[in-house]
Amino acid sequence: MVPLPFSRDEYVSRLAKIRKEMSKRGLDLLIVNDVANQHYITAYDGWSFYTPQVVIVPPAGEPVWIGRAMDAAGGKLTVWMRPENVVGFPEDHVQASDRHPMDWIGRWIAEKGWGQGRIGVELEAYYYSPKAHARLTAAMPNASFIDADLLVNWIRAVKSPAEIAYLRRAAQLAEAAVKTAYRVIAPGIRECDAVGAIQAAQYGALADHAGDITALPPTILAGENASAPHLMWSERKFAEGETVALELAGACRHYTAGLARTMQLGAKPAKVAKVEAAVLEGMEAVLATAAPGKLAHDVEAAWRGTIARHGYKKESRIGYSIGVAYPPDWGEHTISLRQGDATVLVPGQVLHAILGMWMDGWGIEISETLLVTEDGCEPLAKMPREIYVKN
Repeated sequence: MVPLPFSRDEYVSRLAKIRKEMSKRGLDLLIVNDVANQHYITAYDGWSFYTPQVVIVPPAGEPVWIGRAMDAAGGKLTVWMRPENVVGFPEDHVQASDRHPMDWIGRWIAEKGWGQGRIGVELEAYYYSPKAHARLTAAMPNASFIDADLLVNWIRAVKSPAEIAYLRRAAQLAEAAVKTAYRVIAPGIRECDAVGAIQAAQYGALADHAGDITALPPTILAGENASAPHLMWSERKFAEGETVALELAGACRHYTAGLARTMQLGAKPAKVAKVEAAVLEGMEAVLATAAPGKLAHDVEAAWRGTIARHGYKKESRIGYSIGVAYPPDWGEHTISLRQGDATVLVPGQVLHAILGMWMDGWGIEISETLLVTEDGCEPLAKMPREIYVKN
């Protein structure tokens, strides 16, 4: 058996909160499609979500994980529930043209007596296709299907002490990744070779805990690619004089801490130093503002007002709630640090505040994963934010 990330009591507590929200929404059953939410509820951990899998939260009793039959064995090794609550659909439903896993799952739910009433479904979840939804609803014609997107995500937004402990380890892994980047990146080194070294640090930098695959791959933006935020690495070589933006992370038991920093290969140009000064001051404004009782858009406004005094503006959001994560994204899709988000900050929330400025042919990124505390906020990583100059 794989050791559970948390105690059974913590999983039971999560289930109670989910059922309380289901009751508020008048839901008789919840079908969870988001892979991170499935892990949060059951502890199931496997790379099996390329075929349909769901977690069922019934009116009472333990949740049920349903996935491919060959992956049910892994479910019994990782989940906290009894073995009978790990169910595999037949192999002849895997990627078949004449049948679909949701046909079988829908029939299974109906045979349990849960195929009527108001059923909540996460309609925006990654890997849940339009065909999957159509086949699921067709299998349960007596039910009403209600969009329950983000029901679980908002419960996840406030972290327990045990979750925060994993996030602290994740921040240590992220620090190791950035320090490795500083060490290996130099003129003449290929981007792909730097990424290989960074990933080794992400997985193996802690002696007492394994690092997990991060939901987003390492992002290293140099040369003309540095003017865009989400491009991938290649075999190109770093060059003297480049400003290199690093958006990295660490993950421990899938709890993820993002950490962005910037390095300069050679002397720092005046134009880079000018933007750096604005971004660093902007981060100080974010840290001073993020506190219980503040609204998410208050934090963004503090940043926006600061960089405006330096003559800059940025339209996109500057952060989001972060926690347990699976590919393709480590954000929780709830709190956003942007104009118009009136979410009230409370202790236990964890936010990735990422301040990126993409200029003409180069860019800067500086970020912190912040824990909202009783009297303010705490950056989980402990690294200098100034641009690292490598001569």
